[in-house]
Amino acid sequence: MELYQLKTFVAVAQERSLTRAAERVFTSPPAVSAQLKALEDELGVKLFDRTPRGMAITEAGTRLLGEAERTLASAGRMRSAAAQLRGAAEGVVRFGTVSDPIALRLGDVLVKLAERHPQVTLQLHQGLSADALAALQRGELDCAYVMTDQEEVPGLELRRLGPLDLVVVLPASYAAAPGQLTLDEVLSMPWVGTPRACVMRRNLEELFHSAGREYREGALANTEGAVRSMVASGMGVGIVRLDQATEGERKGELRIWPGWRSHTWVCWAAPAGTDAAPAVAAVRDAMLEVWS
Repeated sequence: MELYQLKTFVAVAQERSLTRAAERVFTSPPAVSAQLKALEDELGVKLFDRTPRGMAITEAGTRLLGEAERTLASAGRMRSAAAQLRGAAEGVVRFGTVSDPIALRLGDVLVKLAERHPQVTLQLHQGLSADALAALQRGELDCAYVMTDQEEVPGLELRRLGPLDLVVVLPASYAAAPGQLTLDEVLSMPWVGTPRACVMRRNLEELFHSAGREYREGALANTEGAVRSMVASGMGVGIVRLDQATEGERKGELRIWPGWRSHTWVCWAAPAGTDAAPAVAAVRDAMLEVWS
């Protein structure tokens, strides 16, 4: 059994097509078919059924798929460990990120990383910042971009890269001019909130508390982009980054309420207390250069 056969097995299971799987593993459909047959012969089980809709994984294939994925992941970790022993920047870096790669300058980081360390691959995990911080503490991520007001997080190195201004936005269809609306009027409108772990939610609750009111959860969005879309569709008022609000206002989707502004920070986070692996250090150095 060869690792390339397991890669082909996983690719076919995920793509459900010999042609797409062949493109993914940089070979031909006949070669993919031959690798699958060799693997099935060695294992003594049928992994796929050919159907008019593509390759359908069998019950036996489903049960073996997880083992194949774990084997490939283990092989990847072994290669990364060997690279670390050589002091080389090589391997897969599990990188947590929030919803907007442009605000994070992620594209610029990827370009610099590819130019200087082509053997380093980023495996991006998108989600809420609080979830990324918890994943770093559990060892499930190697580093992450997060948006947070915290200055310290136990067990982690946290570097502030730059501030992000936050504003309140209203649907463009609201009749009154934003500047004429009072705080009480704005707080009395329907709101589009975010999960409790999101930094936007903390700012939203503080805004309500500043007026002696309690925020009651209604419509919920789990990304900034979703908040902006829901506000633009008229579902309620929300808090978004100033750059997103300005773009939405320019397009006529929403309007900025001038009565409140706050900010949070975009930060780099990674486990503290140990020397970073060469691949993680390469990502960190590229990121710091872009943000400098």
